[in-house]
Amino acid sequence: MVTSFNVPRLVIAAPSSGSGKTTVATGLMAAFAERGLAVSPHKAGPDYIDPGYHALATGRPGRNLDAFMCGPELVAPLFAHGAAGCDLAVVEGVMGLYDGAAGRGELASTAQVAKLLRAPVVLVVDASSQSRSVAALVHGFASFDPQVRLGGVILNKVGSDRHEVMLREALEEAGMPVLGVLRRAPQVATPSRHLGLVPVAERRADALAAVSALADQVRRGCDLDALMALARTAPALACEAWSATTALTRGRGAVPDPAPQTPEGLNSSASPVVAVAGGPAFTFSYAEHAELLTAAGAEVVTFDPLGDESLPDGTTGLVIGGGFPEVYAPELSANEPLRKAVADFAAAGGPVAAECAGLLYLGRSLDGKPMCGVLDADARMSERLTLGYREAVAVSDSALARAGTRLRGHEFHRTVIEPGAGVTPAWGFTHPERRVEGFVQQGVHASYLHTHWAAEPSVARRFTEAAAARR
Repeated sequence: MVTSFNVPRLVIAAPSSGSGKTTVATGLMAAFAERGLAVSPHKAGPDYIDPGYHALATGRPGRNLDAFMCGPELVAPLFAHGAAGCDLAVVEGVMGLYDGAAGRGELASTAQVAKLLRAPVVLVVDASSQSRSVAALVHGFASFDPQVRLGGVILNKVGSDRHEVMLREALEEAGMPVLGVLRRAPQVATPSRHLGLVPVAERRADALAAVSALADQVRRGCDLDALMALARTAPALACEAWSATTALTRGRGAVPDPAPQTPEGLNSSASPVVAVAGGPAFTFSYAEHAELLTAAGAEVVTFDPLGDESLPDGTTGLVIGGGFPEVYAPELSANEPLRKAVADFAAAGGPVAAECAGLLYLGRSLDGKPMCGVLDADARMSERLTLGYREAVAVSDSALARAGTRLRGHEFHRTVIEPGAGVTPAWGFTHPERRVEGFVQQGVHASYLHTHWAAEPSVARRFTEAAAARR
């Protein structure tokens, strides 16, 4: 049922990466939350790390809005699901405002997300090396697509009072409101490494301090009342909020399971236990995955492969998502009891869904350190960054998907695994290159490909049914 959904909202964008979107978006979330508002945090694109900081800032799950992986038609419903009951929603953009999936026009760009949400855009501009030219830059972004409503600018890295005056005068001539000015300052302590910011789970106390500092910086430099007034100009959205239960019932699959079951169709006295890897080494997960598993009838239990020496009691399904196992290879290797438990579970045919970091953990070794040995493959760090969207089709039946199931996903890693595919690969990539990738053996489905299960809820249902069959 289509309903009218309204929540004040802003999209925080920039002309390019590195302009300060994360600083401003996270700082705004925290500053408004400190005012007692319920703030819904969102991130355009596939990024897992920024939403962790957003969650710290707001006390709510950070949620992704990815028009490539989930389709443009799911952006507003997923937004409405996350923002239900909130006073304000803040969406951090990805890359530059108009940058999206390569060769696909506006698809998956911040601009497309803003249009789908009918949300005003605030442009964060690195003004460190310009003065009057800022007006030409902003005019270009404001006029490039008339359907994108640029509501104001936040100037970042402003050098002095005189510099601020020149920038304001130029933007006043262009008729563009200045909603904030952030001075050049020592970088707030949000350290980075080979794939971006260090995740919150690896530095929680320091991350809390960093978010607090960002809130203070934004509170002092931005007109929060004007920003809230702009957010309130967003019109109502005509959409039905996404629901895990509804998604499972309706499905979206091009290749349906035979005799599909509804969540109630499991008809068991006890829910199958799906253990999901967490902790500092495995931080990449979309909130909707656990929601879909729960709606499908599973009991979702988190465990930490760095410290837990056994799988959770009664585990009948195992999900090992993305993260940074390469950073923790010695500690993961040293936890021999858990490595053996995972290997025994897989050898017995237990269903295992592993993405990227999970793939490395299931291999024989990672940078020479013994891992679980489920897969006859060895992984190592590489200087080459593999990054980009992929279109994929399941090569064979597995605990996760039927052969022929099509999904869009994302690769993001600086590791290689040899061989890159097993005798029975997990996926055949159809775009942007044609190749096979990953491993399917017994109950294991392991691949570098990150996927968003909201795009194909049948994988959560199928995996839960496989876990239920192991009871």
